[in-house]
Amino acid sequence: MANNLIYGVHDRPPFGKRLIFAFQQFLAILAATILVPSIIGLPTQMPAAIFGAGVGTLIYQLFTKFKSPVFLGSSFAFLGSLGTAVSYGYGGIVLGAIVAGLVYVVLALIIHFVGTAWISKLMPPVIIGPTVTLIGLTLAGNAMGDIVKANSAPVMYSSYNLVALLCGLITFAVVIICSVQKKYTMPKLIPFIIGIGAGYVVASIFTVIGNVANIDYLKIVNWEPIVSNFINAEGQFIGASAFFTIPKFSIVEAIKELFSGELSSEILAAGGTGTILSPGAIAEVVVAFLPVALVVFAEHIADHKNLSSIIDHDLIEEPGLKRTLLGDGVGSIAGTMFGICPNTTYGESVGCVAITRNASVVTITTTAVMCMLLAFFSPLTAILRTIPSCVMGGVCLTLYGFIAVSGLKMIKEVDLSESKNLFIVAAILISGIGGLKIDIPYAFAENGAILSVITIKEIATALILGIVTNVILTKVENIKSKKAPPEEKDDEAV
Repeated sequence: MANNLIYGVHDRPPFGKRLIFAFQQFLAILAATILVPSIIGLPTQMPAAIFGAGVGTLIYQLFTKFKSPVFLGSSFAFLGSLGTAVSYGYGGIVLGAIVAGLVYVVLALIIHFVGTAWISKLMPPVIIGPTVTLIGLTLAGNAMGDIVKANSAPVMYSSYNLVALLCGLITFAVVIICSVQKKYTMPKLIPFIIGIGAGYVVASIFTVIGNVANIDYLKIVNWEPIVSNFINAEGQFIGASAFFTIPKFSIVEAIKELFSGELSSEILAAGGTGTILSPGAIAEVVVAFLPVALVVFAEHIADHKNLSSIIDHDLIEEPGLKRTLLGDGVGSIAGTMFGICPNTTYGESVGCVAITRNASVVTITTTAVMCMLLAFFSPLTAILRTIPSCVMGGVCLTLYGFIAVSGLKMIKEVDLSESKNLFIVAAILISGIGGLKIDIPYAFAENGAILSVITIKEIATALILGIVTNVILTKVENIKSKKAPPEEKDDEAV
């Protein structure tokens, strides 16, 4: 099978194994999916984010005819936009998702009538390769920040903890050993589950020792989410909600705001100032989401090019870019309405496919259904929240590394002896790794002070810079060739 895949795109693993593989995908995307609602000040929306990711992925699979093995989860690209949307409640969040999704739908329609040749010219491998590499490298800081973090230690020991680093490296070692060994097939298919399990056990042993010996530095795991899931602040059993909870769907909360004219207490705590029911608020949300969606379009292509190289099948051609865009766009709208934020194809999911060599779409679909069901099951969500950051950092060390290396493999096919290609790759990598962003002001105070900006993130900025550099240098090359002396052309002809 191409690329030594253990399970191809259309293969159907046995049901029992499929559940295990799906749970592994779930673990791979979990941290990033639940982190977005926490960052925007709505941590209670974590179950909704998980549910919305499942909904968005199912819709994506339907549009792509179950031919693209990737999971959709909460998009970090829209964090700045979501910060603006939260100011206007759940209505602002839903409106923003509709705007972002419609951008994808419009682009899909353009591709339907015009084709994809222009995209290949605009973003050739010399641009896509370093962009994919950059996705992995820019995520590396998050992984390395997590791998030294102890969740239960006091503040003075939590930001950098050598014991946490040990637990993370043990997780990393177990993952790569399971992936590389050739004697057993099953460990190669579930290295993340085994790695997380090993890291969690070691971290728990240190935490127990720390609690018994009263050594704060050894306290790595925080089991508080499990305790608070069953017992309230007064020490009483919570009741049925300890086992079953209904996520707060954004569309439902937005309808409540529409009829009551008031924001919920959690939105107010997150910085909400008023409902979306004003022209100014609508315009601000549209302006915040529209340009970001246009830029994320390029990341969408990069992810699918990367996945195509892993499964040895060009997804841009079949099922086609218009279908992947429609799936991503409509999936983001539905995922936000039943979740909390727009979705995107996940590099963690792509990395999981690459490392495990399991490209079965049935596994991805099972993961989506699993997310929707687990969002209602409180105890499991609580248990998963106790997985230490250092353990997830060890896992992400491999996931993000594979994303970066996949991009380097694309760059390898580019002739870097040509100055043009060298400058394009350099522009993308250096600007992206250096953290170059573009802040576009769009709201001003009477004294001229900037009140609000649209932020184009590092990856998108680097991609734009790479495209512009490519266009300029291509024009320069064409001018040079047109002005070549006739005698040189004759010599070449001879």
